[in-house]
Amino acid sequence: MNPPAAPAVADAGTSVLLRDDARTIALVGLAHGTSHFFHLLLPPLFPLFIRDFGFSYAQLGLLVTTFFVVSGIGQALAGFVVDRTGARPVLFAALSFFALSGVAVSLSTGYGGLMFAAALAGLGNCPFHPADFTILNRRVSTSRLGHAFSVHGLTGNLGWAAAPVFMTGLAAAFGSWRWAAACASLLALAVIAILWWQRDAIDDHQGLAASPAVRRASDRGPTAMDGEHPLAFLRLPSVWLCFSFFFWSTSALSGIQSFSSPALQQLVGLPLSVTSLVVTGYMLFGAVGIVIGGFLAAHSDRLERIIAACLLVSAALLALVGSGVVPGTMAALLTAAAGFGAGLAGPSRDMLIRQAAPPGATGRVYGAVYSGLDLGFAVAAPVFGWLLDRGFPSGVFYGSALALSVGVASAAAVGFGIERRRGTPVAHRAIRAG
Repeated sequence: MNPPAAPAVADAGTSVLLRDDARTIALVGLAHGTSHFFHLLLPPLFPLFIRDFGFSYAQLGLLVTTFFVVSGIGQALAGFVVDRTGARPVLFAALSFFALSGVAVSLSTGYGGLMFAAALAGLGNCPFHPADFTILNRRVSTSRLGHAFSVHGLTGNLGWAAAPVFMTGLAAAFGSWRWAAACASLLALAVIAILWWQRDAIDDHQGLAASPAVRRASDRGPTAMDGEHPLAFLRLPSVWLCFSFFFWSTSALSGIQSFSSPALQQLVGLPLSVTSLVVTGYMLFGAVGIVIGGFLAAHSDRLERIIAACLLVSAALLALVGSGVVPGTMAALLTAAAGFGAGLAGPSRDMLIRQAAPPGATGRVYGAVYSGLDLGFAVAAPVFGWLLDRGFPSGVFYGSALALSVGVASAAAVGFGIERRRGTPVAHRAIRAG
């Protein structure tokens, strides 16, 4: 008697599915890393703009605000476009705006040109989270979504880390920041070419027809949102709680990214040669945390508990640095180490939003929720800058710690709402667990 062929067929199918998932995750990660790279298209060149144009730091800061205001408003709207037209064409359009922003910088002759370039980059950035997460949710197997979100966050951190080296390195090599901006435009075009070559792997419409054994059932066919107003999802408290979580957690990141270096110089007397490495260290610790966090998110039913534990540890480290009792280099190390907890919480954060999103509104929910990220960057930086101007460097660390703690409360409220929606009271689960 011949042995049954079913196991071999199943193994082959699993191998194909793993390959398809990996290809989709890698391509979306590449796109996301590019978006974070263009977050820092202009800031590394600020000293050169001051040299060539005589701008003040206040004027240059307004360029960053312009980027995030345009991105934040556009991100809330981009989710509707993604849900209506699909994520793939929106992703190509976004990358095209990045390429145009690099050209605009290279041709700028003054402040107006740079402001236009910042706005173009903001337009390019706004669709990424709704487009990325729509593709991942619809094409990647549920069992691998935690790892997909981990890679997504990791590539974002790597994009942030790469941009300053790329822009300043090429500006020095060519002797002109214009050539560095032109090369950034070519980078965006190269990413477009790669995604076009592998475009079938990021077609979110194909994911709608995938097997129900490995895809989200809520992303196929008629949904609970059919017949409802497109803005109906805004009535859900979970959406606004997720928005709040992003606002507060990003406010803390804004303080560390923008002002931890001068704050440490004032607080513990470290030289610039040391404090300039703190943000890089924070991002590298965060990258390691994201990788590990993907495994945690894939094997946990209570994501808000992971988020709370990780962010509260980070908040405690930042508050300890702010107290001034930690000596010089150790203060810099603890600040960088706080990035590990923030990174560890990242994949669980993205999975929590997925659970909170109603069927058929993935793009809209991610667009609305992630606009809190842009708002956090745009609002927090002036506040932390004001604290430094007033001679209160500890406020950067205390404020970041407080923002993370408030974010934990928002995530806990989202988790409670999900448990209640599942029809299993949190208290009863706790009693059974005990």
